[in-house]
Amino acid sequence: MQYNHQEIEENWQKFWAENETFKAENNSEKPKYYVLDMFPYPSGAGLHVGHPLGYIASDIYARYKRHKGFNVLHPQGYDSFGLPAEQYAIQTGQHPAKTTEANIATYRKQLDKIGFSFDWSREVRTSSPEYYKWTQSIFIELFNSWYNKDADKAEDISSLEKIFNKEGNANVNAVSDEDIAVFSADEWKAYSAKEQEEILLQYRLTFLSDTEVNWCPALGTVLANDEIVNGVSERGSHPVIRKKMTQWSMRISAYAQRLLDGLEKIDWPQPLKDSQTNWIGRSQGAMVTFKVEETAVNTSSEVKLSYKELEDLKEVRLNLTKAETTLWNELKNKKGASKFRKKYTIGTFMVDFVCIAKNLIVEFSGKEDEAERTTYFNNEGFHVIRFTNEEVLDNVVKVVSEINTAIQFPKEIEKTTAKEVVKKKNEYKIDVFTTRPDTIYGVSFMTLAPEHELVSKITTDAQKAKVEAYIAATAKRSERDRMADVKTISGAFTGAYAIHPFSGEKVQIWIGDYVLASYGTGAVMAVPCGDQRDYDFAKHFGIPIPNIFEGVDISKEAHTDKEGTVIANSDFLSGLKYKKALKLAIYEMEKRGFGYGKINYRLRDAVFSRQRYWGEPFPVYYKDGMPQMIDEKHLPIVLPEVEKYLPTEDGKPPLGNATEWAWDSRAKKVVSNDKLKNKTVYPLELNTMPGWAGSSWYFNRYMDASNTEEFASKEALNYWKEVDLYIGGSEHATGHLLYARFWQKFLFDKGIVPVDEFAKKLINQGMILGTSAFVYKATPFVKNGCAIDKSNDDVIEKIPAVFVSKNLFSSDDEFETVVKNYLLDNGLLNPNYADLVMIVKTPLHADVSLVNASDDLDIEGFKEHPLNAEYKDAAFILEEGVYKVGREVEKMSKSKYNVVNPDDIVKEYGADSLRLFEMFLGPLEQAKPWKTSGISGVSSFLKKLWKLYFNGEEFSVSDDKATKEELKTLHKTIKKVEEDIENFSFNTSVSTFMIAVNELTALKCNKREILEPLLVLLSPYAPHITEELYSRLGNKESISTAAFPVFDAKHLVESAKVYPISFNGKMRFTLELPLDLSKEEIEKTVMEHEKTIAQLDGRTPKKVIIVPGKIVNIVG
Repeated sequence: MQYNHQEIEENWQKFWAENETFKAENNSEKPKYYVLDMFPYPSGAGLHVGHPLGYIASDIYARYKRHKGFNVLHPQGYDSFGLPAEQYAIQTGQHPAKTTEANIATYRKQLDKIGFSFDWSREVRTSSPEYYKWTQSIFIELFNSWYNKDADKAEDISSLEKIFNKEGNANVNAVSDEDIAVFSADEWKAYSAKEQEEILLQYRLTFLSDTEVNWCPALGTVLANDEIVNGVSERGSHPVIRKKMTQWSMRISAYAQRLLDGLEKIDWPQPLKDSQTNWIGRSQGAMVTFKVEETAVNTSSEVKLSYKELEDLKEVRLNLTKAETTLWNELKNKKGASKFRKKYTIGTFMVDFVCIAKNLIVEFSGKEDEAERTTYFNNEGFHVIRFTNEEVLDNVVKVVSEINTAIQFPKEIEKTTAKEVVKKKNEYKIDVFTTRPDTIYGVSFMTLAPEHELVSKITTDAQKAKVEAYIAATAKRSERDRMADVKTISGAFTGAYAIHPFSGEKVQIWIGDYVLASYGTGAVMAVPCGDQRDYDFAKHFGIPIPNIFEGVDISKEAHTDKEGTVIANSDFLSGLKYKKALKLAIYEMEKRGFGYGKINYRLRDAVFSRQRYWGEPFPVYYKDGMPQMIDEKHLPIVLPEVEKYLPTEDGKPPLGNATEWAWDSRAKKVVSNDKLKNKTVYPLELNTMPGWAGSSWYFNRYMDASNTEEFASKEALNYWKEVDLYIGGSEHATGHLLYARFWQKFLFDKGIVPVDEFAKKLINQGMILGTSAFVYKATPFVKNGCAIDKSNDDVIEKIPAVFVSKNLFSSDDEFETVVKNYLLDNGLLNPNYADLVMIVKTPLHADVSLVNASDDLDIEGFKEHPLNAEYKDAAFILEEGVYKVGREVEKMSKSKYNVVNPDDIVKEYGADSLRLFEMFLGPLEQAKPWKTSGISGVSSFLKKLWKLYFNGEEFSVSDDKATKEELKTLHKTIKKVEEDIENFSFNTSVSTFMIAVNELTALKCNKREILEPLLVLLSPYAPHITEELYSRLGNKESISTAAFPVFDAKHLVESAKVYPISFNGKMRFTLELPLDLSKEEIEKTVMEHEKTIAQLDGRTPKKVIIVPGKIVNIVG
């Protein structure tokens, strides 16, 4: 009977779906095992054959564990928020939800065809409101938490408020913003509610901050570092600039040490652990303060606003509070001499509103520096009037009336002699973190990040133009590019100097793009003799390089070794080795009060805002400019409908286009923006959450996916605990995998989950590479400088597109010769111009579907391909009547036309063949090229397996007792396959199956005792064919319920040994003898053998050497 894979696979996939064969139970007496794949983003392109590799591996292991008696949870879902769907919506106007739904349907259809044992009853989609309700809930939990360093865990913010009420913040040891003012309990109680909220925001685990971000104007959003390639966006190749924006951030830095420590207790690949270790970047050293050289600073009306500060003003103007918006809506319509401007800078102050012509400033009261502001504005000739938020919201008409009165009847202003006030000393200082405080006497300059807030304040007039030009250029480069570019040396001198804290000498202050404002303090003390980058910078700009190392030559390069290094020319540190000098330097810094020992981390707090539409909405509204959380019982806050998915014309995120996006705090619901005039209605957050929000906890949701009361019940969480096996790509090392560990530790701190690491074991599957096909196009040019009597176009206009078969040339010169000869022979090139024309070889990707297994191109198919319209009349230079393409192994990608659709493979060869072939390609963790022609071997194996169970057209399996050789084949297969699965060596298992089937075929085995357990062994790899044959054996249950065969070593015990029979050390023949024969019996049998008699030819041997079980050697 013939093996019909299509019918068999369709029937069993239907059976599994209807019977929910792989549905896991949250209550079971069996031991649990949780196998998980990193869930896919459902792109419009669907799956190619590279995508299922990890899914097949995890499915094999999940099925194996079921056979071993485990209650297996093996779910699947979709990471369905994302930029591609939003970009498609921008281009077509189609809602991202529709394209996402269609893409998910395609993915589900493709996944089902491959026969995965997923528990689809637990499917999750991050873009579903039923799911992101809980993502929003976790965000609220983070907002309502702070990190207590004494307890080394996150705690509820209410416990911090209790401390403030009792004793202030002097003794609070928290992960928080820097430079928080110290206050007493009485001062805390005296603060207004808004002031208290502002202080708490500096401690919360998710917080608003002005952050340097990668801003892509074309996409209208912030991009993560890993979304930028060579300074442009990965999607669309749009320019990216650095920009400061008010963003939500996550205080992941609070967990830096615990994230490092946790790596010791999880079984993850070492390279991935190393990536996270380096990303977190723990370093031990000292924080040192350098004072900027004292200069007279005039406090007159002269203003220095940096490039970045001017950029920041634009952002502030876009984010008015509710009261500010209400008043501006009244003032913005005033014309002529009464025209008002919003968020305008007067000196170094930003005022809320100003009428320049009438010298009138309108501000909201409550600013900390109100008295200082009033004095300054009065000295500059401005009158100031102030109102509270409540006055504006209660009666804006009355407020406007008072403003009109102030315009019509200006009061006389009393001025002080502020023009004469000169600040004798500036108090500017630069804090730096260094891992080498022992080298502090080697500091000859300092480098600040171009975005550092001090740059605009300390730059001299002489250097201002150069510095601002450098800052503008740097803003166009991403952080990743700046970090990766170690060859380019660039910078600008500010004209200012710092004072060395020990020697008192002047130290030049430069800016350089290799220093990042968002890393550390945004400043470095440069020791060129001990750091190669500082050395190259100093050499390039002619900065002194003092040598502080004893007996070391630094004339050609920096000395970067630590061990064995002796410090010199460093006052009290001279003569000391590295470790002693480091400790003494820190001791002296602390003693003198300008430094202290510190552990630093490279890990930065994670920006959590995205200026996109297709993401989770924040459960946040703003009251008087302060964020307020919406109560969990009113979640989810669902994405509103918008007409356009682009940012608004005034630069707000896409949600700024929504007409119903305001929060009614009384009705507890989202209402029309028209109601914002009401006292109880407030604007909602316009940003959305990043792509990693939904993927940072989804593994917990699978444990109880249908729960509507909580994201998972305590019972489910305590039963499943964590993922036992997680499989996915290594590219997520410092993204998803780090954020997920962070959220898991936070949820553990809050008592929500029972473990603080979400995945015990992780395997990174390798990549299946595509075998691209190339055609070689001839591109003609007229050589430069050639004097001809025709235009270049006339010379080459007759030359058609020409493609040359791969084996007709071995060099570019040969390629040119072949093409020119063809053109001359066919009258397509004037011989007079042949030497003036240059032919260049241009490789082009050809669709692999147009190429057969012999690398022959379907030329007509190529010409008719929609993407090759310009080549319909192309000429092809053939070899032996065919066009041979070139081949190259590359990443499988739609743009390279080397994508192989698994649907096509499944249709032609079957899902079981696809599963086996992907495993057979090589070790799971390695990259390996795909070649469709190779799958025929696996397909033949399955047909051979099928024949073992049939005698012609009849199913024929005997109940006879198995022979010794048949049992030996079975049990060595059990042993090898079990070892391979446990070690994730799936490729060698496939070879083992092939060997077993070949041996059983040779033995003509058709015994149930052998063939039934063989099916169970194979079923994790090829579930459809094994289900079919298992049912034909009379079994009513799915094969997934069968126990895994037990290995019995006795069947592998050898009863005989094939001895090599040697004469004078040279093996002449072999002889199989029972292993239990004595030496004497072996000798007697060998000497009586006819081949021995023939070899000796009547001679008597001098001796016979016998090692039982190994060798026989006859000497003489």
